[in-house]
Amino acid sequence: MLDGQVAIVTGGGSGIGRATALELAGHGATVVICGRRQEPLDETGALEPHGRIAGITCDIREEDQVDALVDEVLARHGRINILVNNAGGQFLSPAEDITPKGFRTVVRLNLEGTWLMTHAVATKAFIPSGNGGRVVSVTLTPHTGLAGMAHSSAARAGVENLMKVLAIEWARFGIKLSAVAPGVVATETFMTKYPAAFRDHYTESVLAGELVTPEQVAQTIAFVVSPAGRAISGSVINVDHGHDVSQVRYPPREIATERGSIEQEARRT
Repeated sequence: MLDGQVAIVTGGGSGIGRATALELAGHGATVVICGRRQEPLDETGALEPHGRIAGITCDIREEDQVDALVDEVLARHGRINILVNNAGGQFLSPAEDITPKGFRTVVRLNLEGTWLMTHAVATKAFIPSGNGGRVVSVTLTPHTGLAGMAHSSAARAGVENLMKVLAIEWARFGIKLSAVAPGVVATETFMTKYPAAFRDHYTESVLAGELVTPEQVAQTIAFVVSPAGRAISGSVINVDHGHDVSQVRYPPREIATERGSIEQEARRT
């Protein structure tokens, strides 16, 4: 369903980015992935049997590198149809322990890097082509607040609102922008670098009792950028097993037990 499409996926060397690159390529797209190190990009490319994935190193925080990346993709393929802003990162910390430098680092990567990529692809490819384009930015849930992630929560909220504003402003160019907001995703980083107590807490807080997989997020992104997702723009799509609405579970055990006894009594009478 994506034959003939050219896509850029940032942070394509692992996790959601790798899964997304493979998903888009599996549907026929030519995919260029970027990251700060070439080796993980090459590893992703090696997983795709038809040679549809190529990696180019780029630090999305640096404007000159972003411009060079977009220019290189256009030189190779002549067009860009899809941008997936997946690159990002954060560290677990109580808010009072986050330094100004640490806060700026996370915001610069997640928010400013997304802006630089989106602006460069729009102004160099989407708008000049006259054919529009699709942008999906990966954010996070729950939107009620993710304790220990003040820096990333602030940055990702900025990304979501950026997508909404640009969906309004750039509709006249045929550009459609949305965000996909995963819950806690069972990436290698999450499973190996975060404390076990943190992992267990968030697994238990999800209604389904299971974490989202990178492949589930990738499938949602593929849907949004496909012809089936043509009407989607300015939206935030949660992929989180209900995590965004699971702060209070229903029904609590005592209510469920009481309701059951009332129903039994009603049936007897």
